[in-house]
Amino acid sequence: MDKKTDAYLDTSAFIAFVDRSDTYHPLFRRLFAEPPHLITTPLVIAEGHAWFLRRYDRIRAMQFLAMIEDMKPLEVIQIGKVEQAGAIELVRKFSDQNLTMADALGLHIMRLRKLKRCWSTDFHLGLTGATLAIDE
Repeated sequence: MDKKTDAYLDTSAFIAFVDRSDTYHPLFRRLFAEPPHLITTPLVIAEGHAWFLRRYDRIRAMQFLAMIEDMKPLEVIQIGKVEQAGAIELVRKFSDQNLTMADALGLHIMRLRKLKRCWSTDFHLGLTGATLAIDE
């Protein structure tokens, strides 16, 4: 798959990129070196911030937010009632899975934007047919 194809960006990709101990760090380091247009949501940013806060400290969490602010080309989709309803619909559809609202929202956004590529290590983000970066 062409590496310049727009992609949805999940929390797990951010973590793998920043955390050198992550199994997928080399892959995401390479991908982030020349990223395509990336799309994410405020829930992904909140999950990432919380992860760095819990795993490390406030300084690392703030560094994560600074990285997000500086990251080009990253589009953070604003979320409203329609997007929230779409995510809840997917949580219900996949009620046999431990699907978070953040992941369901990602699935919904990929469906709306017709994104076929997802930068994630979480198999849940492939439930509706998107190709995960770790499977390419």
